[in-house]
Amino acid sequence: MLNENHALIFDFPELKQDIVHLNHKNESFREKSKQYHVLDYDIRQLEIDGSPTDDKHMTELKIKRANLKDVLYQQLKQHHEEVISAS
Repeated sequence: MLNENHALIFDFPELKQDIVHLNHKNESFREKSKQYHVLDYDIRQLEIDGSPTDDKHMTELKIKRANLKDVLYQQLKQHHEEVISAS
């Protein structure tokens, strides 16, 4: 879907508290999250502008976004499980 916002909070609403916590307490997560959101914004802007880039470049950007999302999701999932175990 073109111009769809893939912010972590939208894609993982069940992990909202974990996203907020890690963004405040984990520098590595915060940096990767920032990179992810900038990349997502850049992709959406290219889509809005009619993709003034070639398909190969757009695909590379989307793969990079997906890889970052996977890393972030793993950190979120791990944190969530730790919180549940501590309860």
